[in-house]
Amino acid sequence: MNSLKKVFVSLANLFPVWVLTGAGLALWKPETATWFQPTWIPYFLAIIMLSMGLTLNFEDFARVIKTPKPILFGVGLQYTVMPFLGYFLAQQFHLPIDFIIGLVLVACCPGGTASNVVCFIAKTNVALSVSLTTVSTLMAAICTPLLTTLWVESLSIKLTGLSLNVDTLGLLLKTVQVIILPVVIGILLNRYFNRQVKQVEPYTPFLAVLSIVFIVDFILAAKKDAIFEIGSSLIMAVVLLHFFGFLLGYLFSRTLKFAEHDAQTISIEVGMQNSGLATELARSNFTNYALATVPGAISALTHCVLGSIVAGLCRLRSANISNNASISRDKIDI
Repeated sequence: MNSLKKVFVSLANLFPVWVLTGAGLALWKPETATWFQPTWIPYFLAIIMLSMGLTLNFEDFARVIKTPKPILFGVGLQYTVMPFLGYFLAQQFHLPIDFIIGLVLVACCPGGTASNVVCFIAKTNVALSVSLTTVSTLMAAICTPLLTTLWVESLSIKLTGLSLNVDTLGLLLKTVQVIILPVVIGILLNRYFNRQVKQVEPYTPFLAVLSIVFIVDFILAAKKDAIFEIGSSLIMAVVLLHFFGFLLGYLFSRTLKFAEHDAQTISIEVGMQNSGLATELARSNFTNYALATVPGAISALTHCVLGSIVAGLCRLRSANISNNASISRDKIDI
């Protein structure tokens, strides 16, 4: 890999820094981010998913068949733990209906591509992370619309007494359009134009990171007043959603005797959501609820911060386990 490609890989691995810096700037000087147009969100989201697809090939899906247990378990947690957490937290914090919609969307979305970067930084099982993200993303076409419809309609009646009809088909079609199609196109390009794809592949992760930053910063800048007005309740709900996603993903995995690295990978995958998808689904399918996009933006910021902390803890724990194993071997040798 030449020097320029190494620079772009390093820049992509600093994604939490870019998200935090951009978010701070957007909240301090909103005009730095409001040049972005909301109608651009699906295109930038498609860039993110296309970047993911370019790293995949059909052989990757053979790995799912060969080692199905951790993948099925991780995806199962993704679509059970997070949606139930979202439902519970929306009730406990008595959020307005706009924020309920946004929080539920975040909870019902697949794992985000940023989880692959965090797993790389954490030195966990990156291959498993990519498989989990891929499978949960493909399943999102069915799981995200159905779970969102179920939870939003239930919470709407329970907390407001009003019936809110969700366009399930619209959610499904939008998910296919901005998530499934770009991934499939990326896989096909990698298959039939592999040499050209290999040339651009080192640059695409940073392009995906920039796309995430632009989307998050625009939402934060555009909804700055609403974010400060709601105070801590929405922020706390989003933080707890991701915190318990990380925690329960790890605890459940270890309870079922998964290897430490696999448990850490599943934890990161469950805790990090595709917040960009949640934001776009809120924008395009809940047009009467303008603030439904806010939880997605806060989520992207939150899981980047928590993901970075988790990555550090994973590296520390792995180092301790390795050191303890070395000490045990030394004692045996003596």
